[in-house]
Amino acid sequence: MRSSGRDGRKPDEINEYRDTWVFMIVQDRNCSRCGGDMPRGSMAFNRGEEHLCLKCAGMDHLVFLPRGNMALSRRARKYSSTSAVVVRFARARRRYERQGVLVEEEALARAEKECAADELKRKDRRKKEEKRRDAWELEYVAAFAAAVRSRYPGCPRGVEFKIAAHACEKYSGRVGRIAAAKELDAKAIDLAVKAHVRHCCTEYDRLIKMGYEKFEARQMARAEVDRVLIEWATPRKKDRPSG
Repeated sequence: MRSSGRDGRKPDEINEYRDTWVFMIVQDRNCSRCGGDMPRGSMAFNRGEEHLCLKCAGMDHLVFLPRGNMALSRRARKYSSTSAVVVRFARARRRYERQGVLVEEEALARAEKECAADELKRKDRRKKEEKRRDAWELEYVAAFAAAVRSRYPGCPRGVEFKIAAHACEKYSGRVGRIAAAKELDAKAIDLAVKAHVRHCCTEYDRLIKMGYEKFEARQMARAEVDRVLIEWATPRKKDRPSG
């Protein structure tokens, strides 16, 4: 009933719900059963090597609900005796991406009514969750800065906060967002400090603007980076214990 995906993986290996798939067509084709046109953007159900239009697959009574509203999709699927996940193959990413779901019209209407009834309650819950996440982010950045100061006690005052804020910026993909960094792993801390030193304490950025490749600029700046790191790893004289 489920065919292999174009990227070689079976739907069961991709679809977290392990249920019926409907594919959004990326190129014109014809229904394997009735021969009807299935233009690009329409939907088809795959049975082995067959590509069936929704009518031939017995799904033409379902309506399409685009992705974007998780509560509505979840409830619509809950109340629908028949449903399907609609996916489309993204060639650039070489994977199937979820586009929405097919559900019964009555189920969608019931889900919309429920969502409208408790919209304010769900909105309030989202706000509380956002505040909780924001509080965690502040605590995390502060802890990251403290870890920087602990490993590099000789760095100038306040620099640890600049390093932490940059490395841990949400959605940046920088080292501060990786799992190891959130555990305040020493290697992640070192990478964040090294990146700051490279950009702020060496000629690295100027070399890039001059046309050097990144690996060349890094090589040319390495000695200065190492020198600063050694200096920062040593407590400043006034911070050293006396006696």
